[in-house]
Amino acid sequence: MTPINPLAELAQPQRDRLAFIELRVRFVGEIRRQDLVERFAIQSAAATRDLALYRELAPGNIDYDPKGKSYVLGVDYRSLFDYPAERVMSWLTQAFGDGEPLQLKTWVPSEIPFRLTNPDLDVLASVTRAIHQGCPLAIEYHSISSGKSKCEIVPFALIDTGLRWHVRAFDRKNQEFRDFVITRIKRPRLLKEESPASHELSNQDIQWTRIVELELVPHPNQPHPEITEMDYGMHGGVLRMKLRAATVGYVLHKWSVDCTPNHSLRGPEHRLWLKDSLAIYGVKNAVLAPGYSEPERTVGAKK
Repeated sequence: MTPINPLAELAQPQRDRLAFIELRVRFVGEIRRQDLVERFAIQSAAATRDLALYRELAPGNIDYDPKGKSYVLGVDYRSLFDYPAERVMSWLTQAFGDGEPLQLKTWVPSEIPFRLTNPDLDVLASVTRAIHQGCPLAIEYHSISSGKSKCEIVPFALIDTGLRWHVRAFDRKNQEFRDFVITRIKRPRLLKEESPASHELSNQDIQWTRIVELELVPHPNQPHPEITEMDYGMHGGVLRMKLRAATVGYVLHKWSVDCTPNHSLRGPEHRLWLKDSLAIYGVKNAVLAPGYSEPERTVGAKK
């Protein structure tokens, strides 16, 4: 029989408080009853019960320090919750999930590289509502190549390139799937009365549905490959990734991966090399990948 998860029997608010206990103890080192009272606006007795329940569910995770009058990390700690690393980093550096923004207090000092700019939240809200409700969106779009124009798009996903946010959508004007930079979108208007046609849906987007398998290795021209293996969490000297074709170029560009067939890029930023550049053949945004060029087609080859 599958073991019963004791957390599944608890109400969501109590699971949230138990998760907060674990985060505080694991990453900050201690928690007091008053921390729960202030964070969740509960009574002191309820905070006491939460701490007791956490100790019952995870006996080796926290110990009481009578001198500091706080609960501290136990010597036999084992995670009760499974957190994605990204969410933990957001909690530590931005206090994300810890209440109303005006009251945020980060847990550790940090510096995070800024994006070029953040999307206007009203525009972003229109985009995400269109995605969730599955309806087209009329927009005014500002393109570097063609300037300002009006068009209708059918958005279905957001893409973070590391510098800016894009929305993946079907462009009715050009009859193709494209990425739109959200900061270039103005005056969005949901077309709730319309439904997307079948050819406008995400399952028809070849670049979105195609999964590309990449093998990245330490750059042969860079010293200390063992450190690169550590930095990128490699196993056996290789980092294997599966990405949607629509995101491949962004990732390779952001990581400065040398995509030349003979690892010819020499800059210190190129710590990784794509072993097989043919793996990204046919990826439209591969033009963003450092050093990549499509292989030349053989014309008039003799049989």
